[in-house]
Amino acid sequence: DDRKLNWLKKAGKEEEFVPVSGALVCLDNREGYEGWVRAMVGGRSYAQSAFNRAADAVRQPGSAFKPFVYLTAFEHGRTPDDIVHDGPINIRGWKPSDFEGKYKGDITITEAFADSSNVVAAQLTDELGPKQVAATARRLGITSPLDEVASLALGTSGVTPLELTGA
Repeated sequence: DDRKLNWLKKAGKEEEFVPVSGALVCLDNREGYEGWVRAMVGGRSYAQSAFNRAADAVRQPGSAFKPFVYLTAFEHGRTPDDIVHDGPINIRGWKPSDFEGKYKGDITITEAFADSSNVVAAQLTDELGPKQVAATARRLGITSPLDEVASLALGTSGVTPLELTGA
């Protein structure tokens, strides 16, 4: 419908307009319906493409993977009030950093989670072992193959939106 295209065209000149695609997954959390799909959009037009981006597109989840890291840490004795260091690190030659390139020093795990600290998530994954983090993700519903490496903490292994939302 032309109204839908008009708001997309406002972002730039009409000749620069490039159609985009995306996916949406909404699951139910009501008692008795937990995990049921309430809404799922897998693309713009089934007539143009039958590929379901919500169920079949494998993408790196990025920071959306970090809850698996923190859950694994809590299950292995860490607490939200534990102090961790948000600063430059080197994990066998890998030097993760945050998007802004700024560090906060000693902070609680709660603060690290709220700030989405890449450094702390990577440290915890290294401390716990990537296999443990991957096992937590699998237990909660991730079925895509996961590379059991430190960078798993930053969502470097591809998953589908449907399985990530479900997990």
